[in-house]
Amino acid sequence: MKLSSAILSHGGYDSDFSDDETGENSDGQKKRSSDDALLQKPFQKEKQVKVAHRQVATAEWDREEARNRRFHLIAMDAYARHKKLVNDYILYYGGKKEDFKRSGANDKTDLDIIRENHRFLWREEDEVDMNWEKRLSKKYYDKLFKEYCISDLSKYKENKFGFRWRHEKEVIAGKGQFFCGSKHCDEKEGLKSWEVNFGYVEHGEKKNALVKLRLCPECSYKLNFHHRRKEVKPTGKRVNAEQNSKGQKCKKPRLSSTHKWKSKEKRSPKGGERLEESDDSDKGTKSDNNDEQDGPSDADFWKNFQQESEEKTQEEEFDEYFQDMFL
Repeated sequence: MKLSSAILSHGGYDSDFSDDETGENSDGQKKRSSDDALLQKPFQKEKQVKVAHRQVATAEWDREEARNRRFHLIAMDAYARHKKLVNDYILYYGGKKEDFKRSGANDKTDLDIIRENHRFLWREEDEVDMNWEKRLSKKYYDKLFKEYCISDLSKYKENKFGFRWRHEKEVIAGKGQFFCGSKHCDEKEGLKSWEVNFGYVEHGEKKNALVKLRLCPECSYKLNFHHRRKEVKPTGKRVNAEQNSKGQKCKKPRLSSTHKWKSKEKRSPKGGERLEESDDSDKGTKSDNNDEQDGPSDADFWKNFQQESEEKTQEEEFDEYFQDMFL
């Protein structure tokens, strides 16, 4: 024991400065703890030296999971987000996807609305209480062309016919005017114009309308299967106008008595010329009286002709030309 103590006190691996070093370390730790206490902020939480409690760990995990879920939901579009929420609901609470489908029984398109509120002829009485559905139907009606009708003659034996107005593409193609107005016929020869008193029931009210249509001979037979309708024939105004124009072109100006006298003078022999030259001025007075009795002079005739030609305007000429076309 004495030997070991001597060795420890005087030699070996022991250091004389060990106590001083340990003292210095303890002082440094005290200073650091005091500095940390000074630098600590009032709202700063204390450092957790021990293991966290289970409730603290679960709250932190839930917060992180909610942050991730929110990030994924924001990244989705509306339809994908809806599907995910529906699938989660079915997964946790049970049920079927058919229970979430909306019924389309009350869905309506623009065409359905036009069919419900359509009128063959709009009157002032129908435009009193206008909602957006009636305004849509009226706007479609204004785009139709109401000169000729397109007919459906499939039930002609039952004396039932369907008529509708033409739209823009049919007017450009000539359907119903230059081609047969039947729905399933495109004949363009031998067309006749017919005027039909169309009786129909619209919104529980019986109405009548006078319509015109052009049909080929076969479709005209179907239209007049039970009783004959009124045929619209072209008027004779255009024919008379053409004949008058030809007559005016062929008509020659009327010669006055002076021209007749000159022509006779040229045809007469030389002897006759001397006799006519020796006549007195009484013949001149007689010839003037004859001119007044025969009729107007050439100048008057051409003045009247110019007035007659200037009477018709360009619009009137177009009306005469297209008169037979729109029957």
